[in-house]
Amino acid sequence: MICFEGHNCVIYADNAATTKISDLAFEKMVPFLREQYGNASSQYSLGVKARYAIEQAREQAARGIYAEAAEILFTSGGSEANSWVLRAISEMFRCKDIHIITSSIEHHSVLNACHALKSMGTEVTYLPVNSIGTVEIGSVKTAIKPNTKLVSIMLANNEIGTIQPIAEIGKYLHERGILFHTDAVQAVGHIPVDVNDLQVDFLSASAHKFNGAKGTGFLYKRSGLKLPSLVFGGDQEHGFRAGTENVAGIVALGYAIEECVSEMDSTASRLKIMVENTIKGIQKTIPSVKVNGNTEKRLPGTVNLRFDGVSGESLMNLLNLKDVCVSTSSACNSGKDIPSHVLIALGLSENQAKSSIRISYGRYNTLEEVETVVEIIHKAYIKIRNASK
Repeated sequence: MICFEGHNCVIYADNAATTKISDLAFEKMVPFLREQYGNASSQYSLGVKARYAIEQAREQAARGIYAEAAEILFTSGGSEANSWVLRAISEMFRCKDIHIITSSIEHHSVLNACHALKSMGTEVTYLPVNSIGTVEIGSVKTAIKPNTKLVSIMLANNEIGTIQPIAEIGKYLHERGILFHTDAVQAVGHIPVDVNDLQVDFLSASAHKFNGAKGTGFLYKRSGLKLPSLVFGGDQEHGFRAGTENVAGIVALGYAIEECVSEMDSTASRLKIMVENTIKGIQKTIPSVKVNGNTEKRLPGTVNLRFDGVSGESLMNLLNLKDVCVSTSSACNSGKDIPSHVLIALGLSENQAKSSIRISYGRYNTLEEVETVVEIIHKAYIKIRNASK
């Protein structure tokens, strides 16, 4: 619960959109905004301290996903990392006809990048998902072509929380020498992520999804792989991404991922109970409510619920009036009167997709808040139903 002076307390249950920066991450970043504000490329002590802090964060990020420090490249976030990989593949094979495979439920930073590449001549296959939002390995195998250069499948979906069989897909692609990228923005810091077990070549992460600061993320690039520079200029990020580094944000990222990983098991157990209590509590008074997506292999704190016959947007707005924050779709697509592409891909009708809301709990939510959320949702649902009669 978040309380502001002179205002009611807010129950924030939209952690898939963004998270509150942790006290530790904030405490560690502040000195690099004020006292230790040196440029990490400078040779005097302020600059050296900044450089040391960046490299320490690089090691922290690497440990969080079982990678090597040299395999971590800092970015402005997950969208930049996703776009970087997709555009890089197109540039690396510029003179050849290439084929890219992705899924129909990816984040818009992947889908829109693929749309742009397709308009420039790259062949793109969008894999379907089953009714619970899973990409089946058989569809990947069927889609592979002689000119397939990259497959990009997200580790965990941002709207329904479904976790994909990335390790199984990665093993198959690795045996065939096909590059594999996963958007792990929703997964890093919340479920175990080991790039070696997953057998991925590239992985995207964003700090503000695991209690770091907005505007910072990283791209994991397996050692030995080529990658065109994203920004030309100086030697920052080993020459891959020029420009003065966001030292404070990078420092916060390092401590945030370290903290989240160390508390992952206990946090996940608590979040699973909160989600289960939410579903049971709501279905006790509204039996018709359905869960969208995988009910077992999903992120511990995320659940997408469908209230057939009731507008998800209306429900979200009534909850907002009672200081409960949830969403109807991805934050990148909010405010648009279009159904979620993820829910449509599951086979839902447009009306069903528009009758759904996403609840995503985080490390600062409590079991007591769940009771309030359930109660307010029930009252809002009844109010909407009565108004439509």
